[in-house]
Amino acid sequence: MVDQNHAPKSEAPGNGVQPMNMIQALNSAIDIKMTEDPNVLSFGEDAGYFGGVFRVTDHLQKKHGLTRSFDAPISECGIVAAAIGAKLRYRSGGQFTSPITVRSPYGGGIFGGQTHSQSPESLFTHIAGLKVVIPSNPYDAKGLLTAAIEDDDPVIFFEPKRLYNGPFDGWHQKPVSPWKAQELAQVPTGKYVEPIGKARIMREGADVTILCYGTMVWVSLAGAEHAGVDAEVIDLRTLVPLDIETIEASVKKTGRCVIVHEAPKTSGFGGELSALVQERCFYHLEAPIARVTGWDTPYPHAFEWEYFPGPERVALALKAVMTGGR
Repeated sequence: MVDQNHAPKSEAPGNGVQPMNMIQALNSAIDIKMTEDPNVLSFGEDAGYFGGVFRVTDHLQKKHGLTRSFDAPISECGIVAAAIGAKLRYRSGGQFTSPITVRSPYGGGIFGGQTHSQSPESLFTHIAGLKVVIPSNPYDAKGLLTAAIEDDDPVIFFEPKRLYNGPFDGWHQKPVSPWKAQELAQVPTGKYVEPIGKARIMREGADVTILCYGTMVWVSLAGAEHAGVDAEVIDLRTLVPLDIETIEASVKKTGRCVIVHEAPKTSGFGGELSALVQERCFYHLEAPIARVTGWDTPYPHAFEWEYFPGPERVALALKAVMTGGR
């Protein structure tokens, strides 16, 4: 069951609900905001006429016109610089805001190799002033993207490629069990907002806390079931700002913590999470904090599914912390 304190909000009156995958949910969020606010633009590589490589911006140009949904040269620096140039925040002493949302496909799962499958979230969490959001399901994707577009600060919005048409449980693209996937694929057709900076408890448990985000939420849920451990699975949803209160309350309750992310271990965001948990929950911990991550190697192509964490590795870590880390 989803924790009722973090359950999906009901849609606004008059709006329906329908099944959506993440691509459809993201497209709906952008479309609604462009309809609501004529100052909202959507532009990027293949993002206009073609509708994006993954079709997230499909039909937006046809509906909103060439001046609001358009293609940009293959220059990521140029795209971001053009957006930043529209508004400046810090250099104006707060007189101007910087309401920019940078959307990016993220992570592995489509055999993109070392140029298209990395998980670079820790590079951006290190830059003060940026907010970093990574949804794990269609419902959160739409609500969080709407919040990001409305935010006055720049937001880096990572969209896990393995979840565009998912979600999956990590067992070689098998759909997750209906008790969770179907619930979070029921997306209001109208506008709604999920708060940036608030985690979601995906599975309540008493023995160990799993901190995860993006695709690894579903891998962690499968790993907990595989291990037979009463794990509390927390989908962080937002890395900056981080919902440290939910994390702290959970770890103090369970006394154990496993961190799961797709990026390499060295200098990954799991190191920051581990430090925060140790600082705030040290006297409640009954075992060392464990990290389950991608390997410290260049991202492989043919062996992609052996690279990122699967349920078996998560299950092994859970069993280890349950025996004191041995």
